[in-house]
Amino acid sequence: MKTKSFYNFVFLILFSLPLFGDITLPQLVSDGMVLQRNAKVSIWGWADVGEKITLTWDKSEHTTTANESGEWEVILSDLQAGGPYDIKIEGSNTLIVKNILVGDVWVCSGQSNMEISMERARPLYEKEIAEADNPNIHYFEVPKTYDFKTPHKDLNGGKWIEVNRKNIVKFSAVAYFFAEHLYHEYNVPIGLINTSLGGSPAQAWISEDAIKAFPHHWEEVQKFKSDELIKEIQDQDNKNWSDWHTQLRQSDKGYQNPDLPWYANEVNTENWSNMEVPGYWKDTELGSKNGVVWFRKDFEVPKSMLGKTAQLTLGRIVDADSVYVNGVFVGTTGYQYPPRRYQIPADILKEGINTMTVRIINESGNGGFVLDKEYKIRIEDQAVDLKGEWNYRLGAEMPPKAPQTFIRWKPVGLYNAMLHPLLKYRIKGVIWYQGESNTSQPSEYKDLLTTLIHDWRENWQQGNFPFLLVQLTNFMEAKDQPSESNWAVLRNAQLQTLEIPNTAMAVTIDIGEWNDIHPLNKKDVGKRLALAAQKVAYGNKKVVYSGPSYHSMKIKKNKVILSFDHVGNGLMAKGGNGLKEFAIAGEDGKFVWAKAMIKKDKVIVSSEEVTHPIAVRYAWADNPQYANFYNKNGLPASPFTTEK
Repeated sequence: MKTKSFYNFVFLILFSLPLFGDITLPQLVSDGMVLQRNAKVSIWGWADVGEKITLTWDKSEHTTTANESGEWEVILSDLQAGGPYDIKIEGSNTLIVKNILVGDVWVCSGQSNMEISMERARPLYEKEIAEADNPNIHYFEVPKTYDFKTPHKDLNGGKWIEVNRKNIVKFSAVAYFFAEHLYHEYNVPIGLINTSLGGSPAQAWISEDAIKAFPHHWEEVQKFKSDELIKEIQDQDNKNWSDWHTQLRQSDKGYQNPDLPWYANEVNTENWSNMEVPGYWKDTELGSKNGVVWFRKDFEVPKSMLGKTAQLTLGRIVDADSVYVNGVFVGTTGYQYPPRRYQIPADILKEGINTMTVRIINESGNGGFVLDKEYKIRIEDQAVDLKGEWNYRLGAEMPPKAPQTFIRWKPVGLYNAMLHPLLKYRIKGVIWYQGESNTSQPSEYKDLLTTLIHDWRENWQQGNFPFLLVQLTNFMEAKDQPSESNWAVLRNAQLQTLEIPNTAMAVTIDIGEWNDIHPLNKKDVGKRLALAAQKVAYGNKKVVYSGPSYHSMKIKKNKVILSFDHVGNGLMAKGGNGLKEFAIAGEDGKFVWAKAMIKKDKVIVSSEEVTHPIAVRYAWADNPQYANFYNKNGLPASPFTTEK
């Protein structure tokens, strides 16, 4: 007689065996996919062990058999650009994959600035969105997940979509403009695979074998292989969040009179304080408090603006907000980074005086309305400016909220779940926009990014495919004097990474926003990446794809003479008022602002304060707001230092 434990054992054995039955395909091998031209392309999937598979491509038949793991693969060679095509795959069942294009496939990866969608960037690109119509550019967004234990064989979702007015808002803005530029240059279909995650550091995208070169990161991977630890951290984070917000809600004076909450029009604000918006309440008598602060403003609406849906723009707010117009809720955002864009329904506004109420939750740091952003109500060509004096009142003061543990950003996790499933898919190259999350430890970034590039190339087994990166843009408040900067150190690390073959970089030091880590100008980013691709991936020897890049220096008495690569049609100071943001240091190592002059293809740098110079820096700051060193082809120079 067989025991219960015996049957349990048999069940476990059976459960652990691969169970396929019908032929199945990975998520990437699906309707709308783009296959890499002029290459050996893998079409793969799973079936019963030993099952014969027949694949029909453009009138040619290919056969294979599923191996002992139930895996099968067919290689298609030297496909020519074009389409659409279908593939028929036959075995115990029949699958047809439709609308396949052959062209160039680019993997788009990094953190939030690669994620930023055309919808997010819409204020700059209404025309491009309205006119979007290109069935030859296809896009696949990899679902966001992580795994510290095992590299995944497949993705847990995702589908290919093409460029049209409906889909375009889902595309990564950088990736779209990159693809659009390449398509118009070469008239070849483009496939974009976007595998990126906001806030992710470089180490999250490196394999476990490769991360061993960084013992502190490798040790963290081992730690987070524990499901119990992850659950414990998540439970504690959830409890911290729930407790803090529950106490906040219960303490908020704005809700304590249910018959007259502070968003109601009837609330008397005579005893409320005043503050200029945009701005931060740390600069008022309230000081640096965390918790809830309520803001109210009366504004006038003319009759001509009535009866239509209005667009409300409230710049950015730190951290979270809920917005009411005439006592009616119109929108909320839960964290500080997204732009606040809400719709006010047509029946809410009235002629004459209206009231807007904004409840702001500040978890830590300085709460308020971010400076130099738009705060307006718009209806067609009419607008109401909301800047100026607002009333405010403290609803509840709280201690700073405990920071969340972002487990998904830990080393290796994104590589396993979001990159490894792509490795059988043939690609043209990679575009990479990441670095902001490594600025706290910029000294290790060159080694991390170098490791990542070699790791990806080794595991993709496609040789030294093109790897194009975006250098960090200008961000944060500008400083009056030369100073140290983690952002500058990381930009320099990115620049040094170009020592690796088949790499290039898009410099963006001129198109950031000092008050927004997510600048909206993604069109120029995509174009500059495409110029780099023309050189590195497409072999265009004539294209000027980079701005001036520091090469070497000579010291002549009290002057430093700098030489550059990528001079193009010549060097220039954009704006014509002389070069800015150059600094020079003597033997004491102290940098001071310098006079910099262009002489033919050189830059001569000096200062009356430095008689024996040893080093020069250019645009060495978080936000070098006056950086104006370009070549005459319109491309900015990379920030640099001559220090070793």
